[in-house]
Amino acid sequence: MKTKKHGNNWTAFFDEDNNRYFAEIIYTSREGREQYNYEITRDIYSRLGTFDSDNENERLIKTANMIYSFENTMYGTLGPERTVLDEEAYEEMNRISDR
Repeated sequence: MKTKKHGNNWTAFFDEDNNRYFAEIIYTSREGREQYNYEITRDIYSRLGTFDSDNENERLIKTANMIYSFENTMYGTLGPERTVLDEEAYEEMNRISDR
């Protein structure tokens, strides 16, 4: 199985260690760089690259759950990074609001 697909602004891959599919969309401009990460389904992964336009691929990726990444920047930008899946962030927010 092909484990990586990409277009102009997006990359999708299968993570064999976690048995999950992920995608990232990166935009670069004069103002800087924006990166958006998603956990996609196997179905989304299989459909990526079948469209005529990268915009259509990006729209499909954006239908998936977003992934949040937190980095310890106390000592610069090389601190440990932790990825939080959408459902984990939602559960934590609910737990905190119940206090």
